[in-house]
Amino acid sequence: MGATLKDMSTATGEAPHPTMSRYYTEDSHRAAFVRQLFDDTAGQYDRINTVFSLGTGEWYRRHALRRAGLGRGDRVLDVAVGTGLTARAAAAVTGDAARVVGLDPSAGMLAEARRSLSSPLVQGRAEALPLASESMDFLSMGYALRHVSDLAVTFAEFRRVLRPGGTLVLLEIGRPDRPLARWAARAYLGGIVPFLCRLAVPGRRSGTLMQYYWETIDACVPAERILSHLHDGGFANVRCETALGLFRSYIAQRPV
Repeated sequence: MGATLKDMSTATGEAPHPTMSRYYTEDSHRAAFVRQLFDDTAGQYDRINTVFSLGTGEWYRRHALRRAGLGRGDRVLDVAVGTGLTARAAAAVTGDAARVVGLDPSAGMLAEARRSLSSPLVQGRAEALPLASESMDFLSMGYALRHVSDLAVTFAEFRRVLRPGGTLVLLEIGRPDRPLARWAARAYLGGIVPFLCRLAVPGRRSGTLMQYYWETIDACVPAERILSHLHDGGFANVRCETALGLFRSYIAQRPV
């Protein structure tokens, strides 16, 4: 956990956090580890999310998307769609699930998403989006930025698929700045939530998922670095909105 920003750099940019040697030995193994972890927990992910969010997740996602500017009729790409939590919120705002495309590297997550989401779903990675350039009005990513391999490459792809004037919103959880809030977040997200998940879904990797989830939050580059990469990637009107010192919305536009 004591790695410097230099340690997190890659040949083309910067990873969102250093190699998590407790889970994989080389950074090149990160994508396979994360994909397998989500494949293994896909069937329990909505239950895990309910434990984590205390039932507020759906409301917050919908509110954050509207606040970022999502409107009726927009064509949306939801990257790291998972079981469809953010995509369902986007479909409710746009009024047409067919205009929301969900993308995820995990086949298990996509299979779960198909149970409750009528939107088109595509298997793929954020760093190499299998979509046409300038094809989307809005791009969302819910709580998955920490799982990409390279911020610069990822943001370049996001900019490519957005039309001029299109909007990007990244929903994330960030480590609180204040010591007391940081202690509370570590105790809840790093201790209580993994414990509850192991109780709620015994014999599964749900506890491992949430332990990894917190450790990537704790090790993630600060908000200023993410904003800097968005600026350097050619986005305009870049900003970060924070709620409760923990929930962050990174919002940016592709210039017209």
